[in-house]
Amino acid sequence: MGWRFRKRIKLFPGIFLNISKSGLGLNVGVKGANVTFGPTGTYVNTGIPGTGLYRRDKVENSASNGTHIQDEHDKPKETEENSQEILVSQQKPLSIPHKDVSTAPKTLVQAKLPESQQDINVPYNPKLDLENYKYPPLSLLVSNDITPAIDTVELNTYKDKITRLLRFFGVEISSIKATIGPTITLYEIVPVEGTRFSKIFNLKDDIALSFGVSGIRVIAPISGKETIGIEIPNKRMCIVSMESIVSSKVYQNSTMELPCAVGKTITNEVFMFDLVKAPHLLVAGSTGQGKSMALNVIITSLLYKKHPAELKLVLMDPLGTELGLYHPIAYHFLAALPGVAPIITNSLDALNTLNGLYCVMSQRYQLLVKADCRNIKEYNAQFKERKLNPEYGHEFMPYIVVAIDSYDLLAKGYEEQMMQKLTELSSYARAVGIHLIISTKRPSSDIISSKMKSLIPTRISFRVPEKIDSQVILDCNGAENLVRPGDMLFLSNCEPIRVQCAYLYTSEVRNICQYIAKQQGYLHPMYLPEAINEEYDEYEDNGAAYVDINQLDPLFAEVVKFVVNTQQGSTSMIQRNYSIGYNRAGKIMDQLEKMGVVGPQIGSKPRDVLIKDPITLELLIKSIE
Repeated sequence: MGWRFRKRIKLFPGIFLNISKSGLGLNVGVKGANVTFGPTGTYVNTGIPGTGLYRRDKVENSASNGTHIQDEHDKPKETEENSQEILVSQQKPLSIPHKDVSTAPKTLVQAKLPESQQDINVPYNPKLDLENYKYPPLSLLVSNDITPAIDTVELNTYKDKITRLLRFFGVEISSIKATIGPTITLYEIVPVEGTRFSKIFNLKDDIALSFGVSGIRVIAPISGKETIGIEIPNKRMCIVSMESIVSSKVYQNSTMELPCAVGKTITNEVFMFDLVKAPHLLVAGSTGQGKSMALNVIITSLLYKKHPAELKLVLMDPLGTELGLYHPIAYHFLAALPGVAPIITNSLDALNTLNGLYCVMSQRYQLLVKADCRNIKEYNAQFKERKLNPEYGHEFMPYIVVAIDSYDLLAKGYEEQMMQKLTELSSYARAVGIHLIISTKRPSSDIISSKMKSLIPTRISFRVPEKIDSQVILDCNGAENLVRPGDMLFLSNCEPIRVQCAYLYTSEVRNICQYIAKQQGYLHPMYLPEAINEEYDEYEDNGAAYVDINQLDPLFAEVVKFVVNTQQGSTSMIQRNYSIGYNRAGKIMDQLEKMGVVGPQIGSKPRDVLIKDPITLELLIKSIE
């Protein structure tokens, strides 16, 4: 039918500035029926008010019939590249200015709009942004899961040994049952009536000495049962493969919003949780016990379930080795500040990114208020049902998962500022779909505040050397008795659950990322807005501050060369490359705009560099020297 997308800006009552594929034009009339006078001719427009969809018919002069209205089907046949080319907004929830969401500029990409997206009666499908996207197959994972070997003779020997040992110390039991897991075997005993639990618990060291192992845990009572559990490490420990987790029916049939599969329990059942309900996760443990592996397993389980339009990842790794493998999927799943590497490795970029996430949270809350919704799930449901108008700034919101590895190293020099932002995000961000996963060696009060810990009830602890460390992480003992890397305790408002974390090879992560990277992606990572640090309150981001070109910054000439040579310009990039404060970097950016080096700020998009050739650059440098 020749439907197209356009933007109208009201100049006077009944007169609008029309922005469409044909360029700028003057539009006269009311919504739904008007006339456009543009550089390519005169058009009669009819459409559906409030939807952005309209039909355009060109008015031409004919020698025989006078004025003739030419329909889209009457036009000469165009090439396949230009025919039915439509401008659609790339669905990013960060193109909304901080102060006025109703005038949100759009990041436009050229794409062919699917027919199902043109019909307002058909539910909106965000996956049609990348409609040909294919989820990673199971063949990319290595299948090396080994089922624990059950030796009946050895098992009965251990049962008899536990029974004789307890009887020797005056504890009688009526029954004993064994459950073999990948790392430990759980012996459930039912003591005779009148036996005190403390008597069995105090025999923990004697049982460990009798079996010649370390890491004995005594659980009483086992949740939902009237039994006491004794966990004894296996002589032959098994590896839990990621392939066995992803291929399980529990994972494949899961309806969780953000399914995080981490490993298997002592009963060899796949253990997974919903990060939306968590709503944040704290991972801690000694070096080399599996913290980074747990992050990789969680991220992989999300990649196998979520579409790029539904999930964005913010990855922070001070060493750049653990999470740096995900750099190839930057144009599909990652989010970052303009001009900043998608995998954040330094403290300053991390702080600026947290500030940008705080702005995203504020923007999303504004949209939730306008839509009368309580959380992101209700908001996206209404948007899919087309009850929210994109002309008022509404757009589909993907979940944002922030994964921070080695937080204690990343926060050096900015401990207070980062702790403040993380506390604010952990307090309010869950309702708008922003969830945190923080990994650290020991979440002591100097690294993570007690208030922040109280806002993160879901925690994972790997082996730690002392009981006090277990109490800091889990608020209870137990993590000091874990036996090997990958052996962990999962706590979420209940008794800790012992889980063996899945093992993920580096080659598996690389294969998954390469498989995703070969497919069509977005034009760039999802850009986060550049926020102003609270300590720099004198700089205004709206560019209203007076700029004196006669008093340029001493770094101005050097910054001009850098911006023109790289053809990228952003405040955070200047701040990072020249080790200056945000206030000074912002003023330099204003001077660059005043001198015509870069264009104006448009929402969260990076600024356009207006100088392209070295000759113009040399003339500009000479004029300011």
